Amino acid sequence: MSCSIFLLFLALFVSILEQSVSVSNGSQRVILRAISGQDGEKPDFAVELNATNFDSVLKETPAPYAIVEFFAHWCPACRNYKPQYEKVAKLFNGADASHPGIILMTRVDCALTINSKLCDKFSVKYYPMLLWGPPKKFVGWDPKQENSEILTIERGRTADILLGWINKQLGSSYGFDDEKYENEHLQRNFSDPGQIAKAIYDVEEATSTAFGIILDQRMIKSETRASLIKFLQLLVAHHPSKRCRKGSADILVDFDNLCPSEILLANNEADSCSKKGTLGNYQICGEEVPRGYWMYCRGSKNDTRGFSCGLWVLLHSLSVRVEDGESDLAFRTTCDFIYNFFVCEECRQHFHGMCSSVSSPFKKARDFALWLWSAHNQVNERLMKDESLGGGDPEFPKVTWPPKQLCPSCYLNPRKTSDENSKIDWNENEVFKFLVSYYGKELVNLYKDKELQAGGGTEKTVNEELVASTNAVVVPLGAALAIAVASCAFGALACFWRSQQKNRKPRRSWN
Repeated sequence: MSCSIFLLFLALFVSILEQSVSVSNGSQRVILRAISGQDGEKPDFAVELNATNFDSVLKETPAPYAIVEFFAHWCPACRNYKPQYEKVAKLFNGADASHPGIILMTRVDCALTINSKLCDKFSVKYYPMLLWGPPKKFVGWDPKQENSEILTIERGRTADILLGWINKQLGSSYGFDDEKYENEHLQRNFSDPGQIAKAIYDVEEATSTAFGIILDQRMIKSETRASLIKFLQLLVAHHPSKRCRKGSADILVDFDNLCPSEILLANNEADSCSKKGTLGNYQICGEEVPRGYWMYCRGSKNDTRGFSCGLWVLLHSLSVRVEDGESDLAFRTTCDFIYNFFVCEECRQHFHGMCSSVSSPFKKARDFALWLWSAHNQVNERLMKDESLGGGDPEFPKVTWPPKQLCPSCYLNPRKTSDENSKIDWNENEVFKFLVSYYGKELVNLYKDKELQAGGGTEKTVNEELVASTNAVVVPLGAALAIAVASCAFGALACFWRSQQKNRKPRRSWN
């Protein structure tokens, strides 16, 4: 009798332990990143999913396709198949993937109690079972739905067969010898305005990368601290990504406690203001970012485009979202941020020189957006000369932006070639319209589509989204106009906003 009771408790303990481990792994949501193995084990490239994160991971991935492997950890055939599946997953998942952002390869362990209903939902009858389809179609999937886009991969029992099935499905020619950053899928068609929609993921990647560099390089000092706070305020109000607004708000609310000015005055390289401190536990754009790869900003080589491209898109997206009363403060905040935190010395000095050449304050958001556009073209012109000596990306040479194919109305003389006259006659009204559309509406199209597919309904305003994602007390942006006249808009706004936040229930960091 006592032996039976002991075995019963032992079985219960193992079941609880399995569920606990499953939930823990799922909550980390390491999307498209290789998971480092322990004790010399090879890393897993397929993303482990369970009932707690299945919908959220598949809803948020930028990949247009997904494969879900349903397996059981006790199944010998599944254990034997895992190396085959991982061999294919290595091509598409992880920071060193040859073809990132195309297919999200995942696994679900149906032997875990927590996943029983999930596996039943997809009518898993055998192991391993592979399903293919657009990620969003897995979310809220109805097995009775006719003409489903989710397909069963009947023959995929080896890595070669599975990759062959994928190539046939996509009309591709992927191979296991493909190297990282194969350039066959690079986005070169500048005449397609829809391509910028993919850059929303690069904006998140650039924001997270910049924050990581600041912490890694111990760049928060007594003289730069205020500059970072102002930029965080700008991100909270106008970042195009909802999760980056939320992450920036979390950091901003707790910043005085995380990185007190008194500590920096005593020690200008305090650990608390670096990666080693609690500040290093915050993810400015959520736990799934950085993903380790680029979409719109992907270069033909590993060391081209990427972060610099993503940062430019971020700055342009901010410039078309500010209001007139915020324009000059947004300009000075941007200039100070680049000067204090951009690690390329020649680049930041050039940008600082362009900032210093502005003699009068901006009064209109249009002026700031056009100044940034002009500054970007000046940077491109400088880099054109440098890249003529080699070192640039041959697939993405620097060009005057926007090109005629993308915005013919931006040119007063669209038929005139650059050989006829190096000076371009711009229609700045049309340029501004283009910037607002391209870095405003087009940039967030993917997010809008995801919200509608998820039943999000109508489009929300920036303030509504901010309230929904942070429960914050948001000062109406119209009030910023009066604050701007007093020359301390973002500072006063943040002071009030942060004081309100501190009086509310304390928030925990994203760990």
